[in-house]
Amino acid sequence: MELDVLTEAIDQLAQADPATLGYGEAVIALQHQLARLEAVATKATASFDASREWVADGARDPAGWLVHRCDLPRRQAGRLVRRGRELRHLPVCASAWLHGEVTVAQVDVLVGLRNEATEDALERDEKVLVDQAVKLPYRYFVKAASYWEQHADPAGTEEAEVKRQGRRDVYLTESFEGLWLGQMSLDPITGAIVANELSRLEHELFEADWAKAKEKLGREPTIAELPRTSGQRRADALKEMAIRSRTAPADGRRPAPSFSILVDYPTLAGRVCELAQGIVVSPGSLVPWLTEAYFERAVFTPGTRVEVSPMARLFTGATKRAIELRDRECTHSYCDRSTGCQVDHVIPYAEGGPTIQENGRRIQGMTATSSLNRSAGVSHSRVLRGRALRRFAISSRSS
Repeated sequence: MELDVLTEAIDQLAQADPATLGYGEAVIALQHQLARLEAVATKATASFDASREWVADGARDPAGWLVHRCDLPRRQAGRLVRRGRELRHLPVCASAWLHGEVTVAQVDVLVGLRNEATEDALERDEKVLVDQAVKLPYRYFVKAASYWEQHADPAGTEEAEVKRQGRRDVYLTESFEGLWLGQMSLDPITGAIVANELSRLEHELFEADWAKAKEKLGREPTIAELPRTSGQRRADALKEMAIRSRTAPADGRRPAPSFSILVDYPTLAGRVCELAQGIVVSPGSLVPWLTEAYFERAVFTPGTRVEVSPMARLFTGATKRAIELRDRECTHSYCDRSTGCQVDHVIPYAEGGPTIQENGRRIQGMTATSSLNRSAGVSHSRVLRGRALRRFAISSRSS
C-alpha cells in the first residue's frame, strides 16, 4: 500500500512540466526528499538482509541478490548492504538521514569512521559528528571527520596513511597507432607536487595560446578559438616537464618543497594538519620531508606581526601569504577553489579599506575569474614510477 502511494506520487512528478520545478527551492526540496527516500530504501535493505530471505533464492549473500535482482554493480550493492548494517549502530545518523537532514554522502563518511578501534568513541561522539554533518558544507565536514578519526585512532590513521602512500601507482604504455595510454594514483603530498607543477606549466601554455589567438583575431578569443584544448595543453605541459627534467643540470639546486603548518591555539586542543589544497594528512606523513622541506610560520595576532603598509594598493609579501594560509580557499559562497584566487580587500581600497590581514580575503578576482571560465597490491616497479614522477616534477620546477 505504501509503495503504491509512493509510485503514484512519483508518477505525478514525472508527468509535471520540468519548468514548474526548475527553481532553486524546488531543487532543494527534491534533494531533501530524495535523501529521505534513500534512507528508507537502505533501512528496508537492512531488514531484508537480516531476514535472510535472499537465501531462499539461492543467493550467496544479500549483495549478490541485489546485483541479480536490482541490476546493481557489485560495488554499489556491497556499499548498500554495509551501509544498512552499520546504521544499526548509528541511530542518530539514521534518524537524521530519515528526516533529510543529511545525505548519503555524509552517511558514508560516518559509516567509514566506524571500526573496532573507534566504535566506542563513535558511540560517544555520534551526535556531535551528525551535528557537524548537518551544519557544515560537505568538504568541511569531511575535514572535521578526518581530524576526529586522527584523535580517536591515532595509530590507525598513521597506518592508513602508510597504506595510502603505498597505493601510489603510475601506469604508462604504448597503445594502438603509437598512442600512449596511462593512469596515475598518487599520495596527497606527491600528488600536490606533481599537480602544482603541471598546473603551472599548463597555465603558461594557456597564456601563450590566448596571446597568440588574440593577436591573430584582433580581439579577445573564445575558448573554442584557442589552438589547443585544456587536455592537450596538459599533455604538452607533461612533455615540457619531462624535457626540463632531462635537461636539468646534475649539480643544479633542486627546489625544496615548502610546507605551511597551520596550528591552532592551544596546539593540542584541536589538531590542524592539512595541505594547502585542504587535504587532511596525518602528522607522520610529513616526517620523511623534514630533512629537505622549508617550513614557514604565519602570525595572525595583531601587534606581533609584520605587515606591509596599510595604505598599499595591493596585498603583497607576508600579509598576502598570511591571508592565503588563513583562508586556504576562495571565500566566495559558490567557489571552493584552493588555487587560482587572489587576495583582495573586504572593504574596497577605493572606499578607504586598509591593506591589512583583517580586511583581506581570498576571492575570485578578474584574473582568477577569467582563468576559471577559460579552463572549462601494487608492483614495486609502479611504486618506483610514482616516486620518479615526483622527482620529475621537482626537476622540472628547478629548470
